[in-house]
Amino acid sequence: MRRGTVRTRAAVGATSVVAVALLLVGVMVVSLLRSELAGDARLQAEARAREVAAQVTDVNAGKVGGLEELDTDDPIQVVDVRGRVIGASEPLRGQPALADFHRPDRPEPTESGEPTASPEGDSDQDDSEDDSDRDDSEENDDRDDSADDNGSDDSPAPTDSPPSTPTVDRDSESEVVRLPVDGDGEVTHARDADGEQDFTLTAVQSATRDGEPVTVYAGASLRDQESAVSTVTRAMLFGLPVLLAVVGVVTWLVTRRALRPVEGIRREMAAITASTDLSRRVPEPAAQDEVGRLARTTNETLTALESSVERQRRFVADASHELRSPIASLRTQLEVGAAHPELLDLDDAVTDTVRLQVLAADLLLLARLDAGEKPGDARVDLSATVREELAQRTGDRLPVAADLSDGVEVTGSRGQLARVLGNLLDNAQRHADSRVTVSVRRVGKWASLEVADDGAGVPEPDRERIFSRFVRLDDARSRDEGGAGLGLAIARDVAERHGGSLRLVSGAGGARFELRLPLA
Repeated sequence: MRRGTVRTRAAVGATSVVAVALLLVGVMVVSLLRSELAGDARLQAEARAREVAAQVTDVNAGKVGGLEELDTDDPIQVVDVRGRVIGASEPLRGQPALADFHRPDRPEPTESGEPTASPEGDSDQDDSEDDSDRDDSEENDDRDDSADDNGSDDSPAPTDSPPSTPTVDRDSESEVVRLPVDGDGEVTHARDADGEQDFTLTAVQSATRDGEPVTVYAGASLRDQESAVSTVTRAMLFGLPVLLAVVGVVTWLVTRRALRPVEGIRREMAAITASTDLSRRVPEPAAQDEVGRLARTTNETLTALESSVERQRRFVADASHELRSPIASLRTQLEVGAAHPELLDLDDAVTDTVRLQVLAADLLLLARLDAGEKPGDARVDLSATVREELAQRTGDRLPVAADLSDGVEVTGSRGQLARVLGNLLDNAQRHADSRVTVSVRRVGKWASLEVADDGAGVPEPDRERIFSRFVRLDDARSRDEGGAGLGLAIARDVAERHGGSLRLVSGAGGARFELRLPLA
């Protein structure tokens, strides 16, 4: 791939976007997976803790260690209010308390003012008292069990009311702890451990049958969570580069295929520029998409450019031809006058000079129009302009009849609009038999200026051709009468520059030219 190409930038951009999106999605998936598995482990530990807590309410404190629910390899501990372990599952027997959270408050002092045993259970005296209490409790439990087995009905009724039934607290609390495990991931003693592993430890408060507050801790391994998260993470780490490579290659190939017509257009344009042959065209793809529209627009531009260049060539050729005749005539007259002063025809020399001056002015105006010169923004009264133009035309062959409406104003260049009127009047004077008329009126939102004559008119096939530059009909090709064929071309160009139009209106006889301009 070439650096800096559109294909490369598109492939890199698409790959970067997909990489960021996949990275965000991957982080979300791993986080959700970790959260869901941790929640499952927490629910499992809480269910196990509540199961043991429910069983604890049926026995005295001294009997907690013999519960069947503790005969398991799961990490379970029953801790009293002093922090002593009074019951534990097989792997944790003889081990200190796993945690010290969510425990009931320390018992209040008795009425005699002596506090209960220390919650830490560090004093030997407290330990001995606790052991004595535990032994008495066990003996009482044995007697109770013995009496129950004998089924004696003669035992005296208790004098005190029976204690209320202990309940399991609805609240629970969880933490993540690290416990020693063996090679199979089972909890074991620290001395036999092969490592440590994270467990979700859930604490539930309960009480024994004799009213001793206890906290039941039950743990659930997070090994499955860690394994699942690790597997998903590895899969993403291995799959992400492959997927990004596929995205980059596919994007590069698709972009190359889409830009192949553009490259064809570029090569053809380069060839056209090198050969200066504007008749050539770029290839147009069959697809009706952006590239196809680009190719068609390029060809339309080449067509317009070819027409413009061709028009300029014709203009230069025609201008050279038109200038050559008066210059050659004037030169001949001057040379004759230099050799034979008595034969010098000053009137012909002045006529040729004026004709040359008018032609040069027309060519200069066309050059300014082709260069995109914009008309002015002054308000021009068409009727007043017609009156001034007619007052200056003292040498016309025929009188001009005027029908003018007052207050017809347009926006533009007064000089250029006067030039249009003059060219139309010159054309009418040249072809009229006996009458030339000029009218100015409103037509809706337009200002209409018409110049008509009663001459032979213009044949139907030539009604548009006469507005081309240097075009003269057969009856107007006389050097003295026909002019250079630029008057009507200049008039139409000026009209279009002012946002209007100039056209030849068909009539019963003669020719009638209508100039329409938007009202000011």
